[in-house]
Amino acid sequence: MGSARRARGAHLCALLIFLCGCCSANAQEVDSRAEMLLRARREKAQRLAPEKPYPAERALERLEELGLLDPNRRTVWPRIGGLPTGQGFAIGPQYYNPRLADGHLTFRTSLAGSISQAWLADVQLTTRRIAGDHVFADVLVSHSNAPRMDYYGPGPDSDRNSRTSYRLETNSASGTFGVRPFSPLTLGITAGYLTTNSGPGNRDDFSQTQEIFDPVRTPGLLDQSDFLVTGAFAQFDYKDYPSARNGGLVAARLTNYDDHTLDRHSFRRVDFEVQQYFSFFQDRRVIALRARSTMTFTSGAGQSVPFYLQPYLGGSDDLRGFRSYRFYDDHHIVVNAEYRWEAFAGLDMALFFDAGKVVPKRSQINFHDLEAAAGFGFRFNARNSVFMRIDVGFSHEGMRLWFKFANPF
Repeated sequence: MGSARRARGAHLCALLIFLCGCCSANAQEVDSRAEMLLRARREKAQRLAPEKPYPAERALERLEELGLLDPNRRTVWPRIGGLPTGQGFAIGPQYYNPRLADGHLTFRTSLAGSISQAWLADVQLTTRRIAGDHVFADVLVSHSNAPRMDYYGPGPDSDRNSRTSYRLETNSASGTFGVRPFSPLTLGITAGYLTTNSGPGNRDDFSQTQEIFDPVRTPGLLDQSDFLVTGAFAQFDYKDYPSARNGGLVAARLTNYDDHTLDRHSFRRVDFEVQQYFSFFQDRRVIALRARSTMTFTSGAGQSVPFYLQPYLGGSDDLRGFRSYRFYDDHHIVVNAEYRWEAFAGLDMALFFDAGKVVPKRSQINFHDLEAAAGFGFRFNARNSVFMRIDVGFSHEGMRLWFKFANPF
């Protein structure tokens, strides 16, 4: 009996020794395989060429090395654009200083012009880091002279062959004061003074607006008014930054224009805007939606909204299949939808659809008989921010090509 137990014990010990040997061999095999994989990865990494940044990324890296993109540094920087569409390519110098009053004030001034003799000059002073960024203020003084503004006549049925040209010169001084009670919410008030001067443009290929249209149907055509401008706004902005791929925005603004010169063109303007973004596939695909509407209210009998301050549609930011300023009237509504996707690093592409209309009466603000446009676009970006876009829009009035330096919304 005892000998049998000893024999079974010897067999059990032999079995355990055999299993331990197998485990040790397997462990050594696993270790050797892991070493081989690690060695292969190291050899592959040595053979790989370093990733080459795109030209736009190299340019931005160079600007960062020079300190030109440092938000806490004084810089002289080119100003590109800023004038109304149709005035030609505008460029000029811009000076930026964020360190006034121990960093609590930011100063900016710029001057830009184009070969069409269009000009823009402005000076801006903005507060920084006041009450933990819960309070802000801004003062802006500007002059604009745009001699090639387009006008096709009033209303949604204006004729595209009735294109005319006029000059719009403005001088404005305005101040804004606001609070941010908590992160997404911004509330503010504005006050300022605006002088306007509309007259003949400097184009020879189109008729002058004053020669074609009736001042009765085109208010302000022959009048030069100055306005006291006051208003208030509220904005709930919960988008992610710097590139909006999730979240949204809800904004409303009330602006009162009081005609101090002629007492003919006093009115109130109300603007609404809603945006929403939906991303998927790890934020590489985005559906972007926007809806905007503007309504105007005259202040009494005999008052009217001057045509150059009426809401308009057409251009690179709303109906992209139509020319800029294609439709003017007292009210408008517009909706935009975009499907954006990352083609490769530095380039996003987009498919878009735009629809909207202008109307003379508030009761006509609805989704019937909208003008529509569709197309595709390219978004060139660096550091998750769009620095240039190209949009190609199509409508029943033809194709339009747009080059801009920001997203349409």
